[in-house]
Amino acid sequence: MWAEDDLYPGVPCLQSNTEPVNDNVYQMYHGTTARAAEQIKINGFRPSADGMLGRGVYLSRDLNKASRYPLDKPRERVVIRVMVNVGRVKKIDYQGHPLQKTWHSQRYDTAWVPPNCGMVPSGLEEDCVWDPKRITFIDIIPPSLQNKDDPLEYPVDDKEYTMFYGTTKEDAEKIKACGFCQSDGTLGYGVYLSRDVEKASENLGHVPKQQKSVLRVKVNVGKVLKIDYLGQPMQKMWHDCRYDTAWIPGYEEYCVWNPKAIKVIDVIRPI
Repeated sequence: MWAEDDLYPGVPCLQSNTEPVNDNVYQMYHGTTARAAEQIKINGFRPSADGMLGRGVYLSRDLNKASRYPLDKPRERVVIRVMVNVGRVKKIDYQGHPLQKTWHSQRYDTAWVPPNCGMVPSGLEEDCVWDPKRITFIDIIPPSLQNKDDPLEYPVDDKEYTMFYGTTKEDAEKIKACGFCQSDGTLGYGVYLSRDVEKASENLGHVPKQQKSVLRVKVNVGKVLKIDYLGQPMQKMWHDCRYDTAWIPGYEEYCVWNPKAIKVIDVIRPI
């Protein structure tokens, strides 16, 4: 199952709001594409040249945080689960901190951004590890936003649901006029939607917010198959077995085979 508490044996996974202890080993997550994850599995991590905390490998103990990346490729996302010996940790809890990008020069091994400190809009925890050799690959898991307080109900066959599709304003008008087209992704060919408007709003992360739109639609899901782990035999073949919709629980993503099962209601602003 795709659960944050599905722990690798012997590796502590503290709540992400708990301050990491020097020289401890923690389970963390890194969001990336499936292709990049396979390269990391073979060759190891390469530090980002720069970022909010400067050079390093960016990770989080919060699975929800890692599951949001990469922002510009939402349909290619996977999460790498790792063990990290954090070494000496420096807390960076406000923008403009004197050591925000120079912590390693003061002999710290990891910089830690606590949750809800104002450093990032999401308010989620972040870690930057200087030396990739401190990071041990565990496995690749699907992204998951399943820790929400109000999880959505399991979809029922042949029921009609309101769903959302994030796109640009220009493409929203084209879809209204001509309908949806299939695309390829984690679940194979189909139209990728979500019942979570926040998730749909996060799509096209590289597009300026003023150019984004969210289409609100009605979908008759037909016969639904749950895909709850990577490599499931029918992950991309579900339609060959007469299913109409594939559903990823937790991450709350749907792939609808037939665009004609989708009716546009209106266009709304992303949240």
